[in-house]
Amino acid sequence: MSPTSVSASAASAVSALSPLDGRYAGRLTALRPLMSEQGFMHRRVQVEIAWFIALSDAGFDEFKPLSPGARTYLLGLVKNFSEADAVAIKDIEKVTNHDVKAVEYWIKSKFEARPELLAAAEFVHFACTSEDINNTSHALQLKVAREQVILPVIDGIVETMRAMAHKYAEVSLLARTHGQTASPTTIGKEIANVVVRLQAARDRVATIQLLAKMNGAVGNYNAHLAAWPDFDWEAFSRKVIETPEPLGLGVTFQPYSIQIEPHDYMAELFDAVARVNTILIDWARDIWGYISLGYFKQRLKAGEIGSSTMPHKVNPIDFENAEGNLGLANALLRHLAEKLPISRWQRDLTDSTVLRNMGVALGYSVLAYHSMGVGLGKLELNQEAIDEDLNASWEVLAEPIQTVMRRFGVQGAYEKLKEVTRGKTVKAEDLHALIRSLEIPQPEKDRLLAMTPASYVGKAAELARRA
Repeated sequence: MSPTSVSASAASAVSALSPLDGRYAGRLTALRPLMSEQGFMHRRVQVEIAWFIALSDAGFDEFKPLSPGARTYLLGLVKNFSEADAVAIKDIEKVTNHDVKAVEYWIKSKFEARPELLAAAEFVHFACTSEDINNTSHALQLKVAREQVILPVIDGIVETMRAMAHKYAEVSLLARTHGQTASPTTIGKEIANVVVRLQAARDRVATIQLLAKMNGAVGNYNAHLAAWPDFDWEAFSRKVIETPEPLGLGVTFQPYSIQIEPHDYMAELFDAVARVNTILIDWARDIWGYISLGYFKQRLKAGEIGSSTMPHKVNPIDFENAEGNLGLANALLRHLAEKLPISRWQRDLTDSTVLRNMGVALGYSVLAYHSMGVGLGKLELNQEAIDEDLNASWEVLAEPIQTVMRRFGVQGAYEKLKEVTRGKTVKAEDLHALIRSLEIPQPEKDRLLAMTPASYVGKAAELARRA
């Protein structure tokens, strides 16, 4: 194939600076229209229209209520906003060199054939500073991204792992603390541990209030009160921000700000997403280890190659991909959380350029969640390998034996088991000989003699099923 025959889409994919828009573009189709610059412009148009319609209903003699037809038309500009509209705004920005002003001019351009709207055109962006539009738009972007992409994909992982926890609730597993054999658990219980942590972290992401302000250049309604001194602009602003969409914005009113909304809620949200990611990094490393031990196999996909030189390999690439991208996401999320609440005096622009990377941070998260889901879907339990390790680790029963001995007052219980087991290869008969020699009730001896590494799992199965 000659270079000129490569499609435009393929060319853009291989020349993209970010892999989110290149190699992994197909995995982020749900997030891209929400968190891209197009998504930002869409929300700016939404905010400007909501403010404009609300002003018409405020009771001002100079701006009478809009007709039903005008309202439907304006809301249609929001509902039907397209990539072509975003490009048109960008063309205007080439002249204005100001992105928010370009949105204002684009909206006004849509009034040209409508006398009712044209007569009221100066009420577009009325008394607003650019940040009144931007901060509300960011809140709307995060709102829809959280509702439509972030939470659903996290929920998918949680439900997949919850089903695994229940399915494998009774499958015994040799635990390892400090990398050494330890009291057995079950596969289901270990997955349940992650499920419970993830659910709590997910719920934190879901419950953080998204805040917005519309109070002018330094947060005091200066221009608003200059126009109408006797009007309750704070109550009006709250109503626009908190009224449900489409006539309002459906987020939470921020009463105090400088020129910019303080971004503390953003820091909380990004920290919460990073906490989800940290839990998943922990799990990705654990499951990688279980695959390495042979406890899980991975279903094969026809045509896939694990190594360019070692034909036998089936690598845990999905969990490695997830771990790497979760780390990238957290690096960005933590910078956002640490930087955004800081602004010099009433305004500086350091937050503006950083905020343009919200979609990148969330994009790496979503990419990782996708890889995690794919990896989980490939897993197959290898019962033979699990049983082999359990059967070779009778030393783990030193704990229950010495605990029962202590119950019945046998002196030096811990020390006796240490002498028999520490640093040694322990067989069942070694422990059984010790048990038979103990001066404890026979029923207790019988219970200990019946115990195996696979049966010594406490209430792990019950806990797994409760997750």
